[in-house]
Amino acid sequence: MSRLIRIVHTTGYRYEEGATSSFNEARMTPRSTREQLVLSSTVAITPTPWVHRYVDYWGTQVDSFEVHERHTRLNVVATSTVEVERHAADPRRLSWDEMRDRALLDASSEWLEVSARVDPGPELAAIAEDAAARAPSPADCVAPILAAIADRVRYVKGSTDVHAEARTSWNARAGVCQDMVHLMLGALRSVGIPARYVSGYVMPGDRLVVGERCTGESHAWLQYWDGAWIGLDPANEGEAPGESHVEVGVGRDYGDVPPLRGIYTGSGESDMYVEVEMTLVG
Repeated sequence: MSRLIRIVHTTGYRYEEGATSSFNEARMTPRSTREQLVLSSTVAITPTPWVHRYVDYWGTQVDSFEVHERHTRLNVVATSTVEVERHAADPRRLSWDEMRDRALLDASSEWLEVSARVDPGPELAAIAEDAAARAPSPADCVAPILAAIADRVRYVKGSTDVHAEARTSWNARAGVCQDMVHLMLGALRSVGIPARYVSGYVMPGDRLVVGERCTGESHAWLQYWDGAWIGLDPANEGEAPGESHVEVGVGRDYGDVPPLRGIYTGSGESDMYVEVEMTLVG
């Protein structure tokens, strides 16, 4: 069953002593895939900027913009209506030999990189290696790795920030959805399974009422390769993304798909604000 969802994502910066210029990128427009269709989307920015819109290397729509007038606040409102209908994936269930084929390794090199941001650390890497050694196929080692992360890392809102590395949340035994995804990415990649970060939104709750606005969330999950991209949401007990998930973009890690980032000229500090409102339209 499909869902029609309206998302209003409001975010921006407040500048303590004002900015004379700012240069920014917004990745806040959902993308159309075989599981979701974007029916409408707008991005409104105040103050009025110069804007260049493009699709980046990873396939995510980007609004790159500049403001060249003094401003104490930058406000971005992305409004989208998306029809979501998830289909059960039909993986080929690759063997270990197929997963280690040179052509696949070359094509997936970017999804196999264990960077500092997703490095699982020696303890989780050893758990992943043991799970892979015991698993008859790559897909069979996913659940044990996920269980190890779930047993170790509790979801604690605000326990880390967007710059945190995976092993930080492993050592602290706490993290948010982004941290759990980074841990899972690093563990899977460490045993040769291509995996990618997915950014988007999720509607909370099971009993949604048509027309009722609710507070949604920017969210993260992942997809791993098994002859097809298979979705997995570590923060929701490893369930596959459902009709309440709306995908914005994919990348190697959070650094490839932040909703908003930028730099500015001016003195003083800045702080960011975020609000996501989601409505089930039909």
